[in-house]
Amino acid sequence: MSTNRPTGRRTALTAAAAALILAAPGGAVTAASVEPAHSAGMTMRVLTQADEHNQADVTFAQRMIPHHRQAIVMAQMARSHGSSPEVRALAERIQKAQAPEIRTMTGWLRAWGEPVPRGMGSMEDMAGMGQDDDDATSMPGMMHRTQMVDLNRASGRAFDTMFLTMMIEHHEGAIDMAQYELRHGSYSPTKDLATDIIRSQTAEIAQMSAMLKAR
Repeated sequence: MSTNRPTGRRTALTAAAAALILAAPGGAVTAASVEPAHSAGMTMRVLTQADEHNQADVTFAQRMIPHHRQAIVMAQMARSHGSSPEVRALAERIQKAQAPEIRTMTGWLRAWGEPVPRGMGSMEDMAGMGQDDDDATSMPGMMHRTQMVDLNRASGRAFDTMFLTMMIEHHEGAIDMAQYELRHGSYSPTKDLATDIIRSQTAEIAQMSAMLKAR
C-alpha cells in the first residue's frame, strides 16, 4: 500500500491555494502564507505586489518620472545642437535607458492608484517652469528653466560642455533619490530599479567627467 497518497486535508489545501493564485489580479502573486487550520476552517492570505509598497516607493516614482523626463529633453537636444559624436552617443544611451524606466514607474503608480506626474517632457514644459518652481527645485539635480533655455541656445563645443556639466549634476541628483529609496522603500522592484540607476548613472558620471577633462 502506498504511503505517498495525499490526505484529504492536503488535497483541499492545494486546491484552495491554486484557486487563490488563479483569482489574483493578473495571476501575479509574490508571496503566500497559509495560517494553521482552525476548528471553524482554514484561513489563507495571498500577498500581491501592490500590497508591498509604501509611501517612499510612491514618492520615488512620482519624483523620478519628471526627473527622467528632463534628462530625456536634454538628451534630445544633442541631436540638433551640433554636439560631438561622443556626446550624441551618450545622449542616445541615456534616452534609451530612461524612457523604459518612465514607463515602468508609470505602470506602478497606476497599479497603486496613485497620480502620475504630468509635464516636464518637452522644452515647452520647461519654459513654463518658474525659477523657483517647487516641483523642480525640490528634486536633487533638477535644472531650472533658465538653465534649460541656456542649454537649448548653445551649440557645438559650448553645448557639449554645458550638457556634460549639467547632466553630471542631474545624475548625481538621481543617485541621491535612488539611495533614499533603498533606505526607506519596501517594494522590491522599485528598490531594484534604484540599484540599477545608481550603478548605471555612476558609470555615466565617470564617463562624462573624463570627457570634460579631455576637452
